[in-house]
Amino acid sequence: MADVFEELGGVLVLVCSADGETVGERDATQLIADASYPEPARWVAVPVERLDQAFFQLSSRVAGEIVQKFVTYRMGLAIVGDISRYAEGSKALRDFVRECNRGTQTWFVDDLDALKARLAV
Repeated sequence: MADVFEELGGVLVLVCSADGETVGERDATQLIADASYPEPARWVAVPVERLDQAFFQLSSRVAGEIVQKFVTYRMGLAIVGDISRYAEGSKALRDFVRECNRGTQTWFVDDLDALKARLAV
């Protein structure tokens, strides 16, 4: 299945397929470019399955580097799926998720319906 553009909550989102390549820092830049053409999406939704486990180990800096790319290009990033297995043993990750979800740039959501609800507000 390919990445597709979908309108969620009145906002155009590039919804990434769960079975694509693992997303790293360089891939984040490509996702931002992909989301900008042929129509400019405002958000990219990346399934948890597409992220390397290092993303969820904050000391690796992978999450920070990917999030920073999206901030720089002023595009929203939604991490979609269950991250409980990663957050369960990491207070730092739970804090990071909580702070992200308070903002308007990066969100961790359970599914596309939850993203749609947040975008519709």
